[in-house]
Amino acid sequence: MKTLHFANVYVKAWGSAGGKLESEGPIKELLDRAFHDAYCGTSSFERAERELIRSAVDSALRKAKLEPNDLDVIIAGDLMNQLSASHYFARDLHRPFIGMYAACATSSLILAQAAILVEKMHQQRVLAFTSSHTATAERQYRFPNEYGIQKKATTTSTASGAGAAIITAEPAQVRITHACIGEIVDWHFCDANDMGRAMVPAAYKTIKQVFADTGTDFSDYDGIYTGDLSALGFSFLCDLFIQDGYDLHNHLNDCGLMLYDRDKQDVFCGGSGCGCSMLYTFTKLMDDLTNGKANKIMVVATGALLSPVAVQQKESIPCIAHAVIYERAGEA
Repeated sequence: MKTLHFANVYVKAWGSAGGKLESEGPIKELLDRAFHDAYCGTSSFERAERELIRSAVDSALRKAKLEPNDLDVIIAGDLMNQLSASHYFARDLHRPFIGMYAACATSSLILAQAAILVEKMHQQRVLAFTSSHTATAERQYRFPNEYGIQKKATTTSTASGAGAAIITAEPAQVRITHACIGEIVDWHFCDANDMGRAMVPAAYKTIKQVFADTGTDFSDYDGIYTGDLSALGFSFLCDLFIQDGYDLHNHLNDCGLMLYDRDKQDVFCGGSGCGCSMLYTFTKLMDDLTNGKANKIMVVATGALLSPVAVQQKESIPCIAHAVIYERAGEA
C-alpha cells in the first residue's frame, strides 16, 4: 500500500495515563494522570490496564468537551489475548467498536484507520486508544515479573501506560497528513528477548516507503520517531540509513529510548509495548507541535508479531511498522 494523504484530518484532543516508571521519567509533567502502584488502585494487573485506558480516554473526552455518545466509532487495541483490555473497557461506552492488533505497532495502525474513517468514510468523531502494562505483557509473552526470572540485557521493558486521541474533520492545532500501512517483514530473527533488532527491517522499509511516496527525507521532519527498537535496534536502524547515504540530521529517535531516563531508570534496553509510542506521542510530541517546537513529525510504531507458541516451535519473528505523519496546523 502506498502512503495515504489526508486533506482534512485533525487531532481534536488527547489524553494520557502512565504508571510508576513513566510518571518518574522525562514525560512526568505532561501526563494527564499518573499512577504510582502497579495495580492503579484496582485488584489485578488486567484491571489496572483498563484503569489506565479509562483515565486517558476520560482526559481526551473532557478536553474535547464530548460525551461517549458523541463518538461515531471507537478503534482500539492492546497486547492482551483477544484485546481484552480494550474490549472490557469499551463494553461500557455503547458505541460502534473496531478492535485492531499489530503488537507494539497498534498505536499507529489505529490512528491511521481513524484518519481513513474521518476522511474517506465521513465519520465525524473517532476515538482511538491503546495501552500496555508491564505485568500483563510479561506474563503473557514471557514469565510473570513475580517469578524473578533473570532477563537478558537485550530485553526491553514494557511500558505501563495508555493514550487516547479524538480524530475529527474539525480544524485543530494538529493535523494528520499522511499514513503508511506497512508490510510484514521477516529477516529471520528468532530471539524473543531481542525484539528490538527483529523489528528494525520493518521500520526501515516503512520509512523508505514514505520517503519514496512523498519525496521527503530526514531533513523535511523535525523528528522521525520509531516505536520501541531498543538501544541495539535503534543503532542498527541508524546504520542501515547511513549505509544508504542518508544524512540523519539528528532527526531520528525512538520513543522507547525517550520515554525513560535510562541513566537512572532500570528499563534494560529501553521501553516497548503499544502503550510506549502512544504515550510518548500524546505527551511530548503533541506538546512540541502545539507549542511550536516542531512543525512536522513522523511516528513509526513497530511491532513484533510473535506468539509464545510460535517461539517455542522455533519460528522466526515476523514484524511490521506503520507510520503516521503529524503536522502543526496553527491555532484552532
